[in-house]
Amino acid sequence: GAVTTTGLQRYEGAVTLAADTTFDGGSLSFDSTVDGGFSLTSALIIEVLLTAVFLFIILGATDARAPKGFAPIAIGLGLTLIHLISIPVTNTSVNPARSTGPALFVGGQSLTQLWLFWLAPLVGAAIAGLTYKFITGSTGTELVAAEAQPVSEAKQTRAKGARAGRVS
Repeated sequence: GAVTTTGLQRYEGAVTLAADTTFDGGSLSFDSTVDGGFSLTSALIIEVLLTAVFLFIILGATDARAPKGFAPIAIGLGLTLIHLISIPVTNTSVNPARSTGPALFVGGQSLTQLWLFWLAPLVGAAIAGLTYKFITGSTGTELVAAEAQPVSEAKQTRAKGARAGRVS
């Protein structure tokens, strides 16, 4: 029942996407003549910034120092907040695959703007990946709880085991 309902809701959303290529139709686009009048610059900044924030959440929630079992909650709530913030601006992407599907079905303006929804998440992810250790103080040598050894040593131990034909 729930899966069928979700599928129908997504199908109805796809029909709406195909009918309209502006904010009102739910496609990924920005247009200075609709809604809040957001520009290309606004769309680029919000997508880069929120993708970086999303990656920080993912990296922090899955860090060896983070409590185990809470990553899905943090990631899910973070993504929800990101959507609530950026839906009025770009209808939210933060994921190139999520942008490409609707753009291919809608065509037109959505296809001409697809580059932004690929470039911004890549730049945002790079920013998060390159700055995470400086912001959090992570050095890569923190103890891994399950193995009680530094992360770098745990990787070396696994590599030695793999070379010896053992899988750990």
